[in-house]
Amino acid sequence: MNTPADFDTELFNKGLAIRREVLGNAHVDRSLAAVDEFTAPIQKLVTEWCWGEIWGRPGLPRKTRSLMNLSMLAALNRPHEVKLHVRGALNNGVTREEIQEVLMQVAIYCGVPAALDSMRVCVETFREIDAAAAGE
Repeated sequence: MNTPADFDTELFNKGLAIRREVLGNAHVDRSLAAVDEFTAPIQKLVTEWCWGEIWGRPGLPRKTRSLMNLSMLAALNRPHEVKLHVRGALNNGVTREEIQEVLMQVAIYCGVPAALDSMRVCVETFREIDAAAAGE
């Protein structure tokens, strides 16, 4: 990992550990390998504050945080982040049925188009996960 020296803080390292546990090493390694002078500040911010500070708080279990993230990202119609957080949610013990229920709730309260786009992303992600598990 070729990251700037200012990444080596207690909060960054805490966030990095949580980020790896939720999203997996492969994703985190790809993100950090792509760090350059322009993207370094956002990677530091996300790792420290999103993962270290917020995901590291004891007030909610990771499964609940994952369900909340999926609902917010679906409502915002952010397919790349939905895809990423579907994988994270599964790692945090969320079931496919629970993800389906989140998207049904999103459809009613945030709009059917956002829910449909997120449903498509989930189906694609499930297929990728199933294919990898089957060794395809």
